[in-house]
Amino acid sequence: MFGDMMNMMGKLKETQQKVEDTKKRLDTVLIDESSNDNKLKITLTANRTIKSIDINDELLEDKEQLEDYLILTLNKAIEKATKVNEAELAAVAKEGMPNIPGMDLFK
Repeated sequence: MFGDMMNMMGKLKETQQKVEDTKKRLDTVLIDESSNDNKLKITLTANRTIKSIDINDELLEDKEQLEDYLILTLNKAIEKATKVNEAELAAVAKEGMPNIPGMDLFK
């Protein structure tokens, strides 16, 4: 029994390291999103750090329109990045979890 516990603790530590490695790797995964008319383009990492924003000069003439574009496009980009982030981290966590009956948390 003690050996099983030590084995589980080792596996848990290994999984924690894999999660940290995955978080670092997600800093290099880029998500691109643009407005429907391509007047605004945003790139962010899967960890939701904004890397670039490209704004068409036409949008600079109307502050309210630019704000609307930024809100809509940033929210779409963040939603995409969050899905990628959660899927990657869930896959690593599921891989490292011991098979305990009734603990199907990551199905």
